[in-house]
Amino acid sequence: MIAVCEEPRPKTTVRQDSSTDEALDVQTVVVEERGRWAVEIVVVFADGVVRRRIDTHHTRARAELSAKLIKRAAERDIRGPIHG
Repeated sequence: MIAVCEEPRPKTTVRQDSSTDEALDVQTVVVEERGRWAVEIVVVFADGVVRRRIDTHHTRARAELSAKLIKRAAERDIRGPIHG
């Protein structure tokens, strides 16, 4: 079942603790940690790099699939109509 919301979504606002710089590049990394596989995202900005853990998985194959999907979605945002 798909739920449809009749109300318009509110405009997105930039948080005060957030950077408004445009991302230049994005990479995902899969690392083994204590018997599990962690997916991390690395985002490159003009003034620095941000690395964050996304999730952990039981198998390497599942983590690599997750990393691939996350990277594709992030690249779509970076290289979308606004960025060329």
